[in-house]
Amino acid sequence: MRSSFDKQLEVLNQKMIEMGAECESLIALSVKALLDGNTHDAEKVRENGGKIDQMEREIESICLKLLLQQQPVASDLRVISAALKMITDMERIGDQAEDIAEIITFLDGRTGNECHDIRLMAEATIKMVTDSIDAYVQRNLDLARSVVNHDDVVDHAFLCVKQKLMSMIAANNADGKYAIDLLMIAKYFERIGDHAVNIAEWVEFSVTGIHKGT
Repeated sequence: MRSSFDKQLEVLNQKMIEMGAECESLIALSVKALLDGNTHDAEKVRENGGKIDQMEREIESICLKLLLQQQPVASDLRVISAALKMITDMERIGDQAEDIAEIITFLDGRTGNECHDIRLMAEATIKMVTDSIDAYVQRNLDLARSVVNHDDVVDHAFLCVKQKLMSMIAANNADGKYAIDLLMIAKYFERIGDHAVNIAEWVEFSVTGIHKGT
């Protein structure tokens, strides 16, 4: 019985890795679209967003089967319940990558290269998402905590973006719409970082039974 349970846990881990990889892929593609001014790539992000929703449903099904058909001990319950919480955050990450892509289609050919800190935010959030999923699979507390600490990098970059865009508007009012669109994109990157932090905190719960939000 335990052998069967462990095999299903391996399947769960693999599905979590795949969903995390899809989130990373969508973020990376939205960043490429932003920096290249490529609306075709932006449309691809929006078209592929449904994959994450499907993955969320598959993982929910696996978790429910593990809970209903097996006899998980306390540590197993933490792993399964953490996975259920984490996929909610991953699904929202996918939604926000789609939101970024939608805004890109309204930039009229302009790119995000005029605000370097947006690139820094994007790179930082991709790293946070990747590391948070890796921490779950490896049950690595140090890696999970590094994700939480790395959120400061994203927050600092967001402040720099706001200052840059305020200066842009002050210099040329005609850039107002463009600056607001970039600010919204930066805000979505900040939210993606927050979701990565949530995932990392659920990793810590899965290992220790302690969650900072409770």
